[in-house]
Amino acid sequence: MAIRMPRIIKKSSTAGDVPRGHFVVYVGEKQRKRFVIPISFLSQPLFQDLLRQAEEEFGFDHPMGGVTIPCSEDFFVDAVRIFSLISHLA
Repeated sequence: MAIRMPRIIKKSSTAGDVPRGHFVVYVGEKQRKRFVIPISFLSQPLFQDLLRQAEEEFGFDHPMGGVTIPCSEDFFVDAVRIFSLISHLA
């Protein structure tokens, strides 16, 4: 049985391309990359921990229009895979 992973849009673009039910986060230690992720990830405890870290480090006033997550891109991509698997199994 194949596990279908939700599409994660990873590109620099305008706010108009964010699909309904998704939101933008910026991830990376030096160069920030833009990810459009499903709002269903907000219910994941690990993602909530990342948001708390983001609040502590950056606050929630973001001039770029999305939340900046303080972790490496590799860590975030791995976390998204976990969120996707959890969402699929639920």
